[in-house]
Amino acid sequence: MWPEPDQTQELLQNARNGDGEAVNRLLERHRESLRRMIQVRLDRAVAGRVDASDIVQEVLLEASRRLPDYIRDAKMPFHLWLRELAKDRLIDAHRRHRKAQRRSVDRERPLAAQFPDRSSLDLAAQLRDAELTPAAATIRKELEARFFTAVKQLKEDDAEIILMRHHEHLSNAETAQALGLTPPTAGMRYLRALRRLCAILGENPSSE
Repeated sequence: MWPEPDQTQELLQNARNGDGEAVNRLLERHRESLRRMIQVRLDRAVAGRVDASDIVQEVLLEASRRLPDYIRDAKMPFHLWLRELAKDRLIDAHRRHRKAQRRSVDRERPLAAQFPDRSSLDLAAQLRDAELTPAAATIRKELEARFFTAVKQLKEDDAEIILMRHHEHLSNAETAQALGLTPPTAGMRYLRALRRLCAILGENPSSE
């Protein structure tokens, strides 16, 4: 889901050398990935009031301001750094719109949140990048809905690691770094979450 790292590194180097256009290109090429990462985590009640694209714009503005600090001391890959900024903005959005307003959005009938990417598990992966026939598109939509329904039944920690691995396509090492875990611990947590997800879906986990 996230852009290829080689071009990201090249743009970061150009930005380090003072190329303002490289900064714009760097942020813009991550816009859609950020939107997809945020959309799937945006509380459905809050989604009726807050658009994921607005949060993306806030994240990119903050990233632009803080980019010189990141370049001077990059402790993680750029896309993981953007994820951290996005997670903070999501927390702020949920706090503002679920706790700070006079009328709780929980009392409203929310619009259905859209789950925009891959689903359950192997078939959807095969369909994801292909040019879809109408029949295949229908199958993918059904799988996405099934996957989203199953993920909602998981505990928060399990749902998060499943989304990181299957929605964002982060590696185990990247997932571990983002969660502050060792790779073996992240791997075990993922396998446990995958077993629980597959139990809900009535499927056997793949060996991958």
